[in-house]
Amino acid sequence: QVQLVESGGGLVQAGGSLRLSCAASGRTFSINAMGWFRQAPGKERELVTRISWSGSSTYYANSIKGRFTISRDNAKNTVYLQMNSLKPEDTAVYYCAAYRGSSVDYWGKGTLVTVSS
Repeated sequence: QVQLVESGGGLVQAGGSLRLSCAASGRTFSINAMGWFRQAPGKERELVTRISWSGSSTYYANSIKGRFTISRDNAKNTVYLQMNSLKPEDTAVYYCAAYRGSSVDYWGKGTLVTVSS
């Protein structure tokens, strides 16, 4: 099993920044990638960004390209999501996810990000 714990959410004004963290513990050797998803009220959960366990490969959704950056610290088994130039439409619960193979096998409980206009 892998446990994921997110932190760093909160309330921020439009144009501001937040950094989310996701600490992984347990059988982390089984993970080959980590990602951040988000789910806004009334909408489906969507993939925001993903990074390979080695950090050599990343993916960003078009909606956040150039504003969000995913990174990882292997020594701490932690993944970060730096969010800049936040917009009200970025308001959502953000979930950390761990992949085994091509699918998400583990989820964090989520952290709420609210961007006020």
